[in-house]
Amino acid sequence: MNYIGAHISSAGGVEKTILRACQINATAFSFFTKNQIQWYAKPLIQKQIDCFKNLCIKYKFTPNQILPHSSYLINLGHPVDELLKKSQILFLDEMTRCSQLGLNFLNFHPGSHLNKITESSCLSRISHSINMILDQTQNITAVLENTAGQGTNVGYCFEHLAEIIDNIHDKSRIGVCLDTCHLFVSGYDLRTIQDCKNTFNKFNNIIGLKYLKGIHLNDSKKNINSRVDRHESLGLGKIGTEAFSWIIRNNNFSNIPMILETINPKIWKQEIQWLRSHKK
Repeated sequence: MNYIGAHISSAGGVEKTILRACQINATAFSFFTKNQIQWYAKPLIQKQIDCFKNLCIKYKFTPNQILPHSSYLINLGHPVDELLKKSQILFLDEMTRCSQLGLNFLNFHPGSHLNKITESSCLSRISHSINMILDQTQNITAVLENTAGQGTNVGYCFEHLAEIIDNIHDKSRIGVCLDTCHLFVSGYDLRTIQDCKNTFNKFNNIIGLKYLKGIHLNDSKKNINSRVDRHESLGLGKIGTEAFSWIIRNNNFSNIPMILETINPKIWKQEIQWLRSHKK
């Protein structure tokens, strides 16, 4: 079964996300467990936790259909020890929130070297950070998202993600979410069916499809290999429609959340309907 949805606002409380997901006929969704641009947030209260879990049951959302996204402030490869520790504490807090809500995953951007250390050193720091946090938590899988390669971000190629995963002690709790816009602007072509096959074959050969826990479905405003992260509505950008139709039809991607982060929430419901029409 295809689980298709969007990144839903959690304004007013995380429990609001489920009803908002239902309004666009989503069968999957993503959300921020806290304000994504603040280091601190009040802990979840039991009433919120119970309401979230009860609504998930009522509207038939299992943990495998929900892919929460971590704060953009987190840099698990930060070159400065003091600031790395700050990111690790925030990531641990977000992992804890996911556990409290009964979820399975936390999606995050790997990190940045900030031109102060090598890419390899940054990747090593990311692996170390993940190992440390997995040791302090249970059940939640840390899901690496490929990046666009903008600025000093690492994780823009499959080799980076593979290197991080190779150094994770508990590989049952590490995964990958592939963002189609990020793939495209970092140099992986998706404009034709053969391009899609080539790109995902590379992913399988270098990392392995068993690690794929989610897909972010986004067209791109910018050209291939531009390293500029600008999302566009499906079919209105440089990728076109073939990739999204192919992904929906591909049984390798059944039963993982596929999340829209396209730029116009007003048409998410129509985009979801359009995606579903290609499964037939």
